[in-house]
Amino acid sequence: MVHIQEDLKRTLSESNEEYRKLLAEHASCESRLQELQGKAVLDETERVESVNIKKQKLHLKDRMEAILRQYMERASGAGVRS
Repeated sequence: MVHIQEDLKRTLSESNEEYRKLLAEHASCESRLQELQGKAVLDETERVESVNIKKQKLHLKDRMEAILRQYMERASGAGVRS
């Protein structure tokens, strides 16, 4: 099942513009979060930014998962009808 999901994610990243944009934004958030986590001490603004980035990443991940589920439902529905 994991390999199937990975294949679907790869397919979506190539064929679905919204999924591709979400993936890029998620990667950008992850990169900035890694920058912040690399600092020894965060000031208050950076702590708030870190929390907001984590929330944004979760939102993006949820949306990507929803797209994946929709794709899987359509694919399984199409398979049943054939």
